[in-house]
Amino acid sequence: MSPEPMRRPHFNPYLLLALTSLFWAGNMVMSRGLRADLPPVALAFWRWVTAFCCVLPLALPHLKSQWPLLRAAWKKVIFLGVFGVGCYNTFSYVAVQYTTATSATLLNSFIPVVTSVLALAFFGRRLARPEVIGGLISLVGVVLLISRGSIATLLGLELNTGDLWMLLAVFSWSLYTAFLQWRPQGVHPMLLLAAFIVVGLAVMAPMYAWELSTGAAVNLHAGSLGGILYAGVVAAFLGFVCFNAGVAQVGPAVGSLFIHLMPVFASILSALVLGETPAWYHYAGMALVFGGILLTTRKPTPALAVSPAR
Repeated sequence: MSPEPMRRPHFNPYLLLALTSLFWAGNMVMSRGLRADLPPVALAFWRWVTAFCCVLPLALPHLKSQWPLLRAAWKKVIFLGVFGVGCYNTFSYVAVQYTTATSATLLNSFIPVVTSVLALAFFGRRLARPEVIGGLISLVGVVLLISRGSIATLLGLELNTGDLWMLLAVFSWSLYTAFLQWRPQGVHPMLLLAAFIVVGLAVMAPMYAWELSTGAAVNLHAGSLGGILYAGVVAAFLGFVCFNAGVAQVGPAVGSLFIHLMPVFASILSALVLGETPAWYHYAGMALVFGGILLTTRKPTPALAVSPAR
């Protein structure tokens, strides 16, 4: 999976980003369902060990020739590995141990906002008007989905320890997304992902050791093993490959907007897997999310095009 095939038409960046949200929505459903059997740091650690096993055979052929490029950018690699691999998933898994899925999903939906602020602050990247309007529309759709169409539900949400962990996760992923343009050029995507994972595992190792010291352990059975494999192969390996390739083509602000698809896919998966019947707010929220993303990603006509400041 080299950079050249990723630029071919059938690797549409918007499709890659939509698939990423689908993979991560499934991961959210899985982690909620198995939280009693999979402690948060253990799940994050073994998720990335599994992903590393997937990516290593694809990365090794490029290590010798591209090591000088990777070594020259070691500070950037460590930065991206710490926040993208080491922190985000670990913090979000910890968060759902203490807060509701509703609160976690709502806070997670602010990733595009935080990413846009960071991209503006550090790189001067301003959003075009359709991106702003589309982002707000999709955010309204997310809030409608999460609140179940009830203002009382939304106002009843309160911040707790888990929400603070989720805010840390949101900030970590926003940093990773905004600074992904720092990635060293000329390094094969699989080698770069392998480097990120090595850094992330080094960050998680002491946290995992602490978790084990508290007596927490994985309850290994067919379901928990399947959850780890899904988290590692689909959510981590395939998810990061699709996300990194998509953001490389459309930029961090637009790429992060696809995070809003996660509650949409989570609702669909809940209906399919758990037999939940969709309500009116599901359909309305999905329509707003898809409408906002379509408005943001459509190609403007020359007369209406708005160029971002550089």
